[in-house]
Amino acid sequence: MAQRRSQGRYIWATTLAKLLTGDNSCEWAGWFKAHHQNWTKPPSDFDSTTWMLEHTALVNDEIAQRERMGYTVHTENQNLFRLRGKTATIAGKPDLIAQNYGEAVVIDAKTGRVSPAHRAQVMVYQYAVPRALTQYQGKRVSGHVRYPNAHVMSPESAVNRQFVGNLGALVRRLADERPARRVPSARECRFCDISKEDCPVRVEVEYVPEGTTEDF
Repeated sequence: MAQRRSQGRYIWATTLAKLLTGDNSCEWAGWFKAHHQNWTKPPSDFDSTTWMLEHTALVNDEIAQRERMGYTVHTENQNLFRLRGKTATIAGKPDLIAQNYGEAVVIDAKTGRVSPAHRAQVMVYQYAVPRALTQYQGKRVSGHVRYPNAHVMSPESAVNRQFVGNLGALVRRLADERPARRVPSARECRFCDISKEDCPVRVEVEYVPEGTTEDF
């Protein structure tokens, strides 16, 4: 059973990115994770070994390319950050951060299809990294999502006032003591890692209502 967090609200960048882009609609799931830890996760058929092999190959290729370009590259756990605000702490771990003079590029490798949520995740990193990691303070921070056959860039200007405002409003909603709204559906719940033990309204089987008409 889930345990209430004792040291404030804690939100991962991946959670924020999917809610910001509408990839996920259930803010309650994000709220629950912000307020709880050690919840029971449902069984998954995700092939983690294949994903890790493909992801690691992408990361290693990007490291080699950036180093040939003269960048200093930091990876995974070297990039772990926590950015504490008044209502919650945002956490994340970019795959790579490449640094060169006054510039830093936050890079995340993705093995699936191009998704707006992936770019939004990098934008959250662009916002948080220069505020949470002292070695990047004052640097121009851009973003890059690396796919097997595609590249999506996020310029420094993408993290503008509107983005920061939307991000802040979402964090405050997830940090609020009042639970956020639930939107259970088979498609929404399919990839959610909160089981029925903690979310009794979780939908396991898709049901699409049907009606009839004589109009066509």
